[in-house]
Amino acid sequence: MTKRGWRLGVVAVVAAVCVSGSGMPGGVRSASDLGPLPADRYSYTPEDYQREKQASGLLIRACMAGRGHPDFPLDPRPPSDPLRLSLVATDYGVLDPRAARRWGYGWDPAGPAAAWEPKGRRMTDAEYADHSVCSAEASRRLMRGIDLKRDWLYAGTRTTAIDKTVRRDPRLRNAWREWSDCLVEKGFKRYPDPVAVYADPAWKRGEDGNTRHTQRERATAVADVTCKRRHRTAEIWHAALARAQSTDIARHRDRYTAGLRALQTYRATVAGVLRDLG
Repeated sequence: MTKRGWRLGVVAVVAAVCVSGSGMPGGVRSASDLGPLPADRYSYTPEDYQREKQASGLLIRACMAGRGHPDFPLDPRPPSDPLRLSLVATDYGVLDPRAARRWGYGWDPAGPAAAWEPKGRRMTDAEYADHSVCSAEASRRLMRGIDLKRDWLYAGTRTTAIDKTVRRDPRLRNAWREWSDCLVEKGFKRYPDPVAVYADPAWKRGEDGNTRHTQRERATAVADVTCKRRHRTAEIWHAALARAQSTDIARHRDRYTAGLRALQTYRATVAGVLRDLG
């Protein structure tokens, strides 16, 4: 379910929503502005997540009714609120100058991630006791006919190897040096790459992954985005990632193809559930 590239913060599915394209002029503001990558067609998408959530909710509700809970909601909240983890950076770090100016390397806690919170009522303790059983049954139904160990989201298992290749790309390494020199020229500390500045402990992320949005953090983020735009860092990074993915797909064509078939099987199953129970 993970996307491409280095993880720049705590992992959550909401990442994909928060990097959706802005379509606005004036430079790259989001990862989608850079265009698709070769591995995208083999990957789980935000749309997959939303459809799976709907299908799983329908299956769980039917199962819960059979276990004596006829009014179980489609999108329930747990009995107590769990720790919320969010990720709103792209694989290339912060790209939107307005977000950098307002939130630094963090994000608006009332922003897009909040839309992904459950909307139904809170589960009772009795419902919660049966929910894990029904959830497991729903997962088995949705993954029927898929070799989870070999084929499921194979492209995601190649991320680490591809990222190592990308980091060795001489054009990207030169782009990172130019970006880093630019930051220093603007009076900020030197970082080896945009991953390092995003992950700087100085931003003091809390348990939810968000930062404190200090003046220093926000000023650094604005300079970071400005330097990326000046030197086309994200564009060069994206091109390097595209080259590495294309090479990896060519070398492991059979495995990628099997992974795509598994993803298509899953999508067909989800569509069937939504058609029959929705």
